[in-house]
Amino acid sequence: MKALLEFQDHLQKSRRIVALVGAGLSVSSGLPTYRGTQGLWKNFNMIDLATPDAFYIDPGLVWQFYSWRRFNALKAKPNKGHQAVSQLAQIKGNDYITITQNVDGLQSRSGHPKHNLYEIHGSLFELKCTSFTCNYTDRDNFTNPLTPALADTEYEYDSKRKRRDLDTDQSISPQFRPVKELAELDLPSCPACNELLRPGVVWFGESLLLLVIDQIDNFIEEDHVDLVLVIGTSGTVYPANSYVDRIKLKGGKVAVFNTDIDQDVLEGKVSNTWGFKGDAAETLPLALKPLLEKNPASTTI
Repeated sequence: MKALLEFQDHLQKSRRIVALVGAGLSVSSGLPTYRGTQGLWKNFNMIDLATPDAFYIDPGLVWQFYSWRRFNALKAKPNKGHQAVSQLAQIKGNDYITITQNVDGLQSRSGHPKHNLYEIHGSLFELKCTSFTCNYTDRDNFTNPLTPALADTEYEYDSKRKRRDLDTDQSISPQFRPVKELAELDLPSCPACNELLRPGVVWFGESLLLLVIDQIDNFIEEDHVDLVLVIGTSGTVYPANSYVDRIKLKGGKVAVFNTDIDQDVLEGKVSNTWGFKGDAAETLPLALKPLLEKNPASTTI
């Protein structure tokens, strides 16, 4: 309780705030983090599918994987944590940005203003042309399926096969729906040049968008940041870890909301750092409550 009161006091005094959001915030919305044992889709390693090489070799396979991800993200609803972040982003008189590592679009769909939301890994709902001579981009495309050929690829398992054998009453493994053999003509194509479209996400082996990184760097460097909220992420992956370290080195304080937090942080042994362990979708709104009650959201969430 002492740590919470200290945090809330500093929060209400802060005028420049950064929120760094990770996959843990979307778990309560029904989206897994895709780490460890959850990193498979139809027995394919998800990391292997999220690369430019995979798309070059078999764009039909990769598009089926992303059709499944888009479908599940569309089914999910923004939770109280997303809503709290979006409300914080609308408080007048504060300089504020949200840096999200998520591609699920839930932060945007919760009412977050576009001008101070940075999706550094892209979005499942953005499409980009693969042609080097074409700069076509389609944003906030929530069509499902994107093409008739991708219909029924959104489901990972065959619903006709029950999880228990009716004769023996024994549990059986679910049956994956087979991956379709799709030609490029069956996949999303660019309306400007007819070349193949790709998901607008940053794949493994690709660089983050320099314009976005520059805008974030400018915000952090142009003036002192009072507080960085580390929400549903370990903050150990570049460039996320650099943002936290840079803010802290310049005198800013850190508040971590996650299910996994270093014990020294929880015990208050790390200077200028608070840790609130648990589901960030629940702990964050409670921690922000005094400030948000004073500043109701200007848009409906």
